[in-house]
Order: sequence, then C-alpha cells, then structure tokens
Amino acid sequence: METSFNKRLVFWGACAGMLLFGICFITLGSVTIHLKSKFNFSDLQIGSLFAILPLGIIAGSLFFGPIVDRYGYKWLLFASALGLAIGFYGIGNAQSVNLLRIAVFIFGFGGGAINGATNALVSLISETNKVANLSLLGVFYGIGGLGMPLVLSSLTTVAGPEQIVTYISVLALSIGIVLLFLHYPPPLRTTPISLKQATSIFKSKLALMITAFMFLQMSLEAIVNNWTTSYLTGFRGVSEEKALIGLSFFVGGITLMRIFVGSLWRNATERALIATAMVLLLVGSLTFLQSSIWYLYPGLVLFGAGIAVGFPLMLGMIGSLYQEMAGTAFSVVIVIGLLGNLGLNYLMGFVAENFGIQYFSTAILIIWLLMVLFSFLIFKRNSK
Repeated sequence: METSFNKRLVFWGACAGMLLFGICFITLGSVTIHLKSKFNFSDLQIGSLFAILPLGIIAGSLFFGPIVDRYGYKWLLFASALGLAIGFYGIGNAQSVNLLRIAVFIFGFGGGAINGATNALVSLISETNKVANLSLLGVFYGIGGLGMPLVLSSLTTVAGPEQIVTYISVLALSIGIVLLFLHYPPPLRTTPISLKQATSIFKSKLALMITAFMFLQMSLEAIVNNWTTSYLTGFRGVSEEKALIGLSFFVGGITLMRIFVGSLWRNATERALIATAMVLLLVGSLTFLQSSIWYLYPGLVLFGAGIAVGFPLMLGMIGSLYQEMAGTAFSVVIVIGLLGNLGLNYLMGFVAENFGIQYFSTAILIIWLLMVLFSFLIFKRNSK
C-alpha cells in the first residue's frame, strides 16, 4: 500500500465523519416534539418519517462500498458530509412535509455512507490493531449520540431547535471540506466490482457466519435502544425518567468499552475480546430481570460494554478477509446487519403487542445464545 498520506490525519478525519453519523442517528428523535408541533403531525405520521431514515441509511450503506474500492475515499466522504449538511439544514428549515421527507432521506443516505466508509477506511489503514482502531472510531459515534441531546437541551434558552440544527449543518459542511483536502490511500481496484464479485462473499462460510453474527448484534442493539424504556416502565415499574437515564448508561457503557479496547486493551486477542463481550452481555441481560435501579443501571453499563465489542471485532475480521474489496465487503455485512436491526425491531413490536412486553428479556437471552453459538463457530472456522 502506498504511504503518501498521513495515517494519523486520515484516522482523525474518519473520526470526525463518525462524529457526524452519531449526531445524525440521534437528531431526528431529538427534534420529534418540534416537528410534531411545526407540521401538526400525528404519531402515525411521525412513525412514517422515522421509517425514511433507516431506508436512507441502508441505501447509503449499500452504495459506499463499490465506490470507495474503485474510486477511493476523498469524494465519497465529501459527498456524504455534504448530504448530511443538506439533511441537517432541511430538517431545520423545511416548510413542507415533502421537502422534510426528502431531507430525511438525504440525511440517512449521507449518514449510512459516511458510517460505512469511515469504518472501511480505518480498517484499510490499520495494518495492525484493526479492532482497537475501529473501537476508537466508534467512540466518536458515542460522543455524537450523547452530545446532540445535551446540546439541544443546554441551548434551548438561546436558540430554538431549527437554529441549532442549522448550525450543525454548517459543522457538517466544514468537516466535509476538511475531508476533501486530506490525502487518502489509493483505490484498491482499477476496475469496477461486478455483482458476481460482490456476492462471492456469501461463498465463504466464515464470512457468512460473521454476517450472521452482525445480523444478531445489530438486532440486539436496536431492541435495547428502542424497547428498554417500555420494558422498564411497563413491566418493571421503573419511572420513565429513570428508564431514560438508563439508556444513557447503556450508551455510556458502549463508549467506555470502546475507549478501553482502543487504548489499554489494544493487544487483546480476538478470542479474549469476544469471550469478555459474551460474559458482559449475559450479566447485563440478567439484570433486566430486576426492578431495582441499583442493579439496572450498572447492568445497562455492562450490557453496553458487551455490545461495544462485536461491531469493530467482526468488521476487523471482514477487513482482513477481503483486503482487495474491503469497502464492498463492509457494505454487504453492514446492510445485512441493518436489515436485522429493522426486522427484529418490528418482530419485538409484534411480540410486545400480542404477547406482552415482559418477553423483552426472553428475546435478549435468545439472541445472546445465538451470538454465543456463532462466536464459537466463527473462531473454530477461523482457526482452520
């Protein structure tokens, strides 16, 4: 690989892009009340708006891989940041519902592309310590996700949601311009990737098992993000305010673990990382059976710490398996994971509606068991 680029600058540029994705992922939920008031939306209309965002993210995640493999990262990262800037501005300033929907889709598309591209880029420039560097990259997703609600709540006395989101669009554009002037690794390929080459990923049993693990990992993360509050308030008798605080502990656990893996535990083996993750997830899952905050809050931190490991670990393995088409391989794996995120989330909704929210903890333990099974199969296969 050519080294006519500064790896450190490229890494921090990727972190800035991931920060934008963290802000992107949480923004729509953070301004829901404002949008409902501005457009007089019903809950059903807000729900349909929320459905546009993951569609955009999936489209962007599918698009980025073949582009970066063939043409490199510069223009893709700039275009993604520009899409986020347009999306932020549109969400803050759209005067019609149709314009708002278009803005949300562009927003999601840019977010999906920049998330996949920054992960693929960090994997590419990390000849060693891929998992550690991908974990550090993920820290910036947590900073963006935790920071956006804090910014909105702390600035409400001096600026409204529209102004704040507009200012963030300027930040996104500024980061895009910075990304445009960085030097990146050259494209991995001189010819476009065909559909046959892209789907060749499914011929590898190891890649299939990693993809299945990612499907379960992202499904579990979605269920916990979206249903923990309902479970704690509706079945465990926890107040809504305390349940929402619990979600912050969950995100905090993810962020702290990724800092730990990216710094003090940089040289941990893949087996040690996945074993630790599975133990943390099990202990965290068992605390959902308690109603006391003294158990739930630490349990949510541990659960978040367990969730934090799987994503960078599996992407690091995929990046090592498909060095000649890492971007495309990342696209395939991330999109399948996102489909799991959507599918299992809707399935949990069906279960909660028809059988009761108490089955939330059961669903988590079932997914955990499947993740343990695939972890065993992945490392057994990888050792061969």
